[in-house]
Amino acid sequence: MPTNPSRRRRAAPLALLALLAAPAWADGERRARVPLDPSYVQECGSCHVAYPPALLPAASWQRLMGDLAHHFGSDASLDRELARKLTDWLVAHAASGRRAAQVPPQDRITRSAWFLREHDELPAATWQRPAIRSAANCGACHPRADRGEFDEHAIRIPR
Repeated sequence: MPTNPSRRRRAAPLALLALLAAPAWADGERRARVPLDPSYVQECGSCHVAYPPALLPAASWQRLMGDLAHHFGSDASLDRELARKLTDWLVAHAASGRRAAQVPPQDRITRSAWFLREHDELPAATWQRPAIRSAANCGACHPRADRGEFDEHAIRIPR
């Protein structure tokens, strides 16, 4: 049966749009990055990289923010109103989809299934290098980690 050229011309832009959007639909992690809250960067980023909220599920952020006096061995207490504001922001932008399906042990990003999968090609000794020191030191290998960017093409692993 012959195809209608007019119908084909109308469908072409839709097909192109679908092809361009397909990577975003196929990979939930390719959604737009949420700009980091300045208060979050100031408070949390003063001790470690201000991790993007999409790296942990909402339940993890709630637990972490609910016990800041015992934050991984440090007292990271904030005044009640700021802690509530940051908790609300983190929860609103927390992981979704596959990343949210499994809460990592001890609510540690570095123990999450997706983190382990992304870094599985690195030998354990890599984390011990003086310039890296820890899997939590994202900025050692990801030069734009402080902006929430973890593009694998920009990785520079220190020797």
